[in-house]
Amino acid sequence: MTSTIPDPREPNNLPPKTVSPDLAHERSRTPFDPLAITNFLDGGPDVTSRRRKLESWIIRDPTGIFDNDDNNYLHRTERHRRSLAKFVRLVELCRAAGVGAAKRKEEDAGAGGGGGAVQHLEGEICAAPEFQTLVYTISDDPFPTSLHWVMFVPNILTLCDTEQQSRWLPLCRDWKMIGCYAQTELGHGSNIRALETTATFLGESDGARKGGEWIINSPTLTSAKFWPGTLGKTANHAMVIAQLIDGAGKPRGIHNFLVPLRSMEDHTLLPGVETGDIGPKIGYNNMDNGFAKFDNVRIPRRNMAMRFAKVDEMGNYGKVEGGSSDAASKVAYITMMQVRAYIIHSSNEALAMACTIAIRYSAIRRQGYNADAEKKRDNNAPNEFQVLDYRQQQYRLLPLLAASYAIFFTGKHVLARLKDIEHQLVSGASTITKTVVGDIHATTSALKSFATTFTADGIEDCRKACGGHGFLVCSGLVELSQTYLQSCTVEGDNQMLPQQVVKVLLKLVGAVQSGDDAALKEYEVTDMNYLVDPLKALMQNGAGDVPTKSTFAFPSNTTGKDFVNVSTLLKAFEHRSACLLVDVAMQLQSSMGTSSAQQAWNDALLAMARASRAHASYLLLRDFSNGLNDEQQKGTESCLGPKELTALSRCLTLLALYWMDQFLEDFLQIQCITSAQIPHLRQALLDTMTELRPSAVGLVDARDFCDFRLKSALGKYDGDVYPAIMDAARRDPLNMESGEGGVGVGYDESLKRLIAGGVGEYHASDGGSVKNNGLSGTMSRL
Repeated sequence: MTSTIPDPREPNNLPPKTVSPDLAHERSRTPFDPLAITNFLDGGPDVTSRRRKLESWIIRDPTGIFDNDDNNYLHRTERHRRSLAKFVRLVELCRAAGVGAAKRKEEDAGAGGGGGAVQHLEGEICAAPEFQTLVYTISDDPFPTSLHWVMFVPNILTLCDTEQQSRWLPLCRDWKMIGCYAQTELGHGSNIRALETTATFLGESDGARKGGEWIINSPTLTSAKFWPGTLGKTANHAMVIAQLIDGAGKPRGIHNFLVPLRSMEDHTLLPGVETGDIGPKIGYNNMDNGFAKFDNVRIPRRNMAMRFAKVDEMGNYGKVEGGSSDAASKVAYITMMQVRAYIIHSSNEALAMACTIAIRYSAIRRQGYNADAEKKRDNNAPNEFQVLDYRQQQYRLLPLLAASYAIFFTGKHVLARLKDIEHQLVSGASTITKTVVGDIHATTSALKSFATTFTADGIEDCRKACGGHGFLVCSGLVELSQTYLQSCTVEGDNQMLPQQVVKVLLKLVGAVQSGDDAALKEYEVTDMNYLVDPLKALMQNGAGDVPTKSTFAFPSNTTGKDFVNVSTLLKAFEHRSACLLVDVAMQLQSSMGTSSAQQAWNDALLAMARASRAHASYLLLRDFSNGLNDEQQKGTESCLGPKELTALSRCLTLLALYWMDQFLEDFLQIQCITSAQIPHLRQALLDTMTELRPSAVGLVDARDFCDFRLKSALGKYDGDVYPAIMDAARRDPLNMESGEGGVGVGYDESLKRLIAGGVGEYHASDGGSVKNNGLSGTMSRL
């Protein structure tokens, strides 16, 4: 069928030659303008146009190096090699176009050990917003160089002094120095205090070079660095996290050291350094996650990051003058949390891509004869149901779509907060309290644990929702899932992070319980401040029994309409979070009377997981709601008009109802709702899905993923999925390498002997015996 609806991603905005009639129908009845939402997500119409132009550089690059059509058929070694070639070409394009050439606005200098706020050099490609757009567009597994700009350069910017930055940042900018962040070891991950790699000071009198040296050593097998991305074969330097031992032989805790790994001339390993790739993984196989062992590797004393702490030529350890005593640890925390925040924010795109594929395919795929409909489809085919019209399919996919938008708003909020905190810490513009640092730590830990688990499960649900074709690699969902899975483990295992969240939140419980107004004042600027009022209400109500009863409940006369009130839903989630947190506190208090503190903590871990999940889900819904309210208050200045806001508001309502249904036990346990009200909740859920159904394709189109990025036969914009599936099948090497007449590989050397050579023939006349065929005499008589 010829479409009259232009594909916004095509050159000159021309419509594709053909388009699925089902997708054309879906788009014709979308009750809002998807481009308005696209512009909002990008930051404005001009940004959208700029992004599309940047994407066209990659898609239409004359070298063809960025082509991903053969990815599914390549070994990881070849994909790694091609990924490096893609990145070098990307740098070449960026330099030719002047990306990063304009110097970023310098921020005011402040205290903090010889430097002001974080600044990037003129010409730093990675600091330019265009760079990340181009990286996303290439849509391959992460580049082998990724940790250079994600972790290595940020560590230099935040933890190294001015002189060190002046030496190393130009090398990073010019891609002479390519680095990674080497923290995780074979035997230890998140527990950085237990890391075994050592950095021991060596003075000139003991044979060191002028000014002193550090001896970097891996004393045990388990001390080998293991898992850091970019470490295996790509990086020539590493920011190594090691136990500092000063000139007096005194341990000074964990510090950062810039360690050369390979020659910058020919990339050969330097003396005492052993690195390599850790081998095939479930996904992420472009990336050379590596191992490294250090055999008494000597580096200059000044290769220790010295913005906040220093060691002099005599090996004396001290804090940098003018720097606060805990500034280094706070900045290190912020750097780690920024990576978590990026993981959280990137979850929205990963989930949205999966939803785009599954929802478009569900609108095209038809299943089950519609006996109630008289209208016949093209060529008098039976009028089958669109799979997307089945309620279970809507329940599987629409909440995931809504969640992708919620994670967008929260990711944006968290990144903005972290940027502000980092600026204040590094510049010394104002004091950042431990309460604020603890709060952002709890926020990022809770969200990282919940959002990445939800996203990973959601991508897999999208794959399953595509039926048998979802099992095909050409669906795009297989690689998307496998690549994303690492997010559940990297930067803090999702099963362990909740206890860090609750450890912070319990301090708030203590402050409320003690009535410490000065302490509570510090919480006013935190994400957890929403807990103060419900916790006070619980304390005043005499909380003491587990499970804790909520001081808020839906009225007995509640109907389905009451369940779609966003303010009421947020209040329910707010009180759920408070009650589950108090449950943890009460359980710990009770258990400590009969067991050790350590055992009591261990026994409460499951309750902590529930409390952390409740905290995270509230933050996601709150940020979604606040984001929409902000846009509504902007009026005509917002990219979002009333129709777009209505569609996104329905997403918010649906997500809240979905999570209430999914975690119904929590709300029943705290007596926020009753079993008699469950039918009203579920009717509200059905009604909201009905209202959102016409917007489904429009909401995924609004994410503006081009086919080049999706890499999916099922999620194509034109909906022409079946020819795409067949094309992918025919291009498989198993078919491409067939001989004359379509003879398959392996026939001549193996299968021919079975079919034509008589290996499997049964000879009844001689008692079922077989020819010897090279078998031993004993075997031939079995």
